[in-house]
Amino acid sequence: MTRRRDRAQPPVGTRRAAREFAFRVLFETERGGGDGAGLPLPAVLTRAEGAMREGDDTFTPLNEEALAFARQLVEGLDQHRAEVDDRLRRTIRGWDFGQMAQTDLNVLRLATFELLYTGEPHPPVIESAVRIARKFGGEDSGRFVNGVLGGLSRTLSEHRGA
Repeated sequence: MTRRRDRAQPPVGTRRAAREFAFRVLFETERGGGDGAGLPLPAVLTRAEGAMREGDDTFTPLNEEALAFARQLVEGLDQHRAEVDDRLRRTIRGWDFGQMAQTDLNVLRLATFELLYTGEPHPPVIESAVRIARKFGGEDSGRFVNGVLGGLSRTLSEHRGA
């Protein structure tokens, strides 16, 4: 009988995998313990890292560089949540956060943080966000996330060029 760790995949070093890990941490934080109260982000991040290191196949194994990037995204969003949410409220027309799927909102929050604060090129950030939205969201999630982030990217580019 093989143990989970024995058949585990080698660590992945891609930013896409790190973004998905960060999304899962944020989603779990928002979902909480089932009582709607949410869980403390540092505790969820620590638990997710431990589960990944133990070979839990819920999480793609990340190498140290990718894990550091995932940490940067989660902790950065936690630190800049108010600014990210304000920017999203100004960007999204006709929707408020209560109407959106939690999956879509979490994908948008992570990508918006990345667009605003990391200096990453916009196209790969948007592409990764759309892929995560398609994988974990509803039928129209990818299109919705792409539209919101495309609009935000254009607005940011216009302000930088002005």
